Amino acid sequence: MMGQGLLTSAYVHFPWCLKKCPYCDFASAAVERAEVRDQEYADALIAELASRDVGGRRLGSVFFGGGTPSLWAASALGRTLHAIREAFDSSGELEVTVECNPTSIDAEQARALREVGVNRLSIGVQSLDNENLRFLGRLHDAAGALTALRGARTEMERVSSDLMFGMPGQGPDAFAGEIDQILETGVEHVSAYALTIEPDTRFGALHRTGRLQLAPEEDFADTFNRARAVFGDAGFEHYEVSNYARAGRTSQHNQHYWRGEDYLGLGAGAVGAMGGRRYRNDPRPSRYLERPGASEVFEETLGPDDQVREALMLGLRTAEGVDVEAVEARTGLAVAEGREAAIERRTQTGDLVIEGSHWRVPGDRWLHLDAIVTDLF
Repeated sequence: MMGQGLLTSAYVHFPWCLKKCPYCDFASAAVERAEVRDQEYADALIAELASRDVGGRRLGSVFFGGGTPSLWAASALGRTLHAIREAFDSSGELEVTVECNPTSIDAEQARALREVGVNRLSIGVQSLDNENLRFLGRLHDAAGALTALRGARTEMERVSSDLMFGMPGQGPDAFAGEIDQILETGVEHVSAYALTIEPDTRFGALHRTGRLQLAPEEDFADTFNRARAVFGDAGFEHYEVSNYARAGRTSQHNQHYWRGEDYLGLGAGAVGAMGGRRYRNDPRPSRYLERPGASEVFEETLGPDDQVREALMLGLRTAEGVDVEAVEARTGLAVAEGREAAIERRTQTGDLVIEGSHWRVPGDRWLHLDAIVTDLF
């Protein structure tokens, strides 16, 4: 079969949440919990899966994102996960992650998810400052976030937390204090990233009119470097620009993305990329439920040049870097060809390190990553 044995991850998008955050541009709609169509959505996902050609592919990981997939009935999520495992070659240990909000996860829900095959939770704390949580439009407070993390940890060994910086009045010291509190709960993975203003959001509209206050730009580098130091002192590896983990606790699913490997996207608004073809499903849940097997609203073919540029853009974000030989085997192109001057320039300044077939940007240069990658494009 086409794609025989090819390692492929699966991303399942859950399109509902209890409230739309003002910074979020993901495909999600705010609903009451009773409006979530649990089993019907699982049926639609399984129908879409049946329409996708994944035969013979090896399953690398499964990630349920959203939206807030921890709102979904564990039984429906479990049915979907079982169907995915059955469709692929999925023998052996498999990382299965579910994104959660602190208001939708506790020990009982974590146990229910573990019992249907989930073994990793990613909890969107975002902040442990109550004023900043209100600014971000979150439904939880700091105490609730810490309670959720501790409750999840009683039932799930692998728990990750998201934290954001760049809010008004939040300097390096304040963010370092939040990191310390998160690490005290025993989580072994943290995504720590800057607040980004996306145009098609409420924050985007406020920013365009000058009505959105953010932390001064000069605080960004200081906060980023302070976070690196705090995580390093705690024994966490800074393995990607915005991600830190204890040894052996990196996100296998995200690393799959950053290596430029194939992934199946299922669900309303999901994006997938397999065999050089990228697609996106209709983001409207009602439309998706009507036609799950024919839900694509966009597709594009990624040529060899596109795949090389994406490999550099994603891989150079990581401590691992880019395996150039693997990219060349996948694309048939010589990656260094046409980039000789930029490679010479960046290696001379220490922005790019070449070790055998691996290219990487040292972690202390990641604040300048955009300029480095642009130069190598």
